[in-house]
Amino acid sequence: MGGVLAPTIAMSRKAGLIPAPAAGNGLKSMAVSLRLQPQETIEQLMAKKTQTEPLPEPTPGQPHRAGDIERIGTSKITYLAPLPLPTGLSPVDFSRVVGEMNDTWLDYGVGSPNVFGYQFAIGVPLFFIFFSLVMVPLLLISIMDWQGYQILLGVAVMGGAGFLMSWFSIRRTHRNYLKAVPIRFHRQRREVCFIVKEQRLGHEVEEPVIVPWESLMAWAVEGYGATQYGTTQQYGLGIGYAHLETGKWLKTEGRTAGMALSLGEWEVLRAYMEYELHSLDEVQDALGLREPGDPPNQGMHTIRNAQRKLHGGLRDNPSLWRYFFAAGWYFYHALTLWTLPGYLAEREHKAIQRQQPQQRLPEVEAWSQPLPKEQWAKPSEELALLSAEVRRIRQRDPQRPIEEVFAEAYRHQGIEA
Repeated sequence: MGGVLAPTIAMSRKAGLIPAPAAGNGLKSMAVSLRLQPQETIEQLMAKKTQTEPLPEPTPGQPHRAGDIERIGTSKITYLAPLPLPTGLSPVDFSRVVGEMNDTWLDYGVGSPNVFGYQFAIGVPLFFIFFSLVMVPLLLISIMDWQGYQILLGVAVMGGAGFLMSWFSIRRTHRNYLKAVPIRFHRQRREVCFIVKEQRLGHEVEEPVIVPWESLMAWAVEGYGATQYGTTQQYGLGIGYAHLETGKWLKTEGRTAGMALSLGEWEVLRAYMEYELHSLDEVQDALGLREPGDPPNQGMHTIRNAQRKLHGGLRDNPSLWRYFFAAGWYFYHALTLWTLPGYLAEREHKAIQRQQPQQRLPEVEAWSQPLPKEQWAKPSEELALLSAEVRRIRQRDPQRPIEEVFAEAYRHQGIEA
């Protein structure tokens, strides 16, 4: 299902909205962090030993800027901000960690449930049950191998156990959705809101911290992690800020499937804040399964749209391969109980929407209101000049690494390292 980044952070400071200092003041010590609570899959529940090591973190106490490179052991950290310069990659939310987007603000860190998660949870156990009780028994009965049939009954029971484990995993993920508080990006104000949690008199209290967009720190990680089976390559995206008033380090990190996807996820945030992106369809609907008038979340309409797209392909370009694919598509969706996964995804999304507003802070709701256009914040002159220079360099040499592009842009603008 959709990605969930759950903040678990504590700070000692005054209540209320505390704006962070303006850009360019540097960074102080990093003491506390927003920790990623990744959604647990069935594999993680069954094989905890395969979990990899945590992603490397930026070095505390050192200011950075877009294009800086830091190496920690065999890992490489590429800084994408402060001063969020365009990377030239297409924005894509492959992990579906953007939960909501409108003309004023974007929520990052709490995506919406997707259909495939429910299809996987339903389809895998039912496949074992179907294979064990229907397909193979027909073969075994023909050769009278009753001992093999008894073994398959055990496999069917294991399929049922897998179904229960899948369901418990879904419920756990649902609880994570309800607990998670997203990071909100307000593009009219050009500010970012972190929700900070601290303990007061034995109770957990939530408070907002407002960070200037151009002061936000972002980094992409490319490293290696060790499991009991060997070394695996890891990728991730981190976003954070060292608050000068408190000296606390606010951050959230999430894993991705590749460096390009880390940069693409960052581009979603950067492009949105710079008015280059206006809807989730542009970054989350790569298969074109969302039609005009559909809600932004996945549901039964997602499966029906996929069916219409399948029929359209058969009608426009009929071929033997397409008919085989269509047969497999219908078998897969029959095994996953047709539109039931879509219904469950819709139901969970509505439940989250009903309960999450109760957790929103009045200060954040007031801060999230749209502003009159004449009050919209403008990009700094430095960011505008550097961004234009980066685009000129990338147009001349689109394959050049972003750290080299950014470094040349700094030199052309007379900015020292």
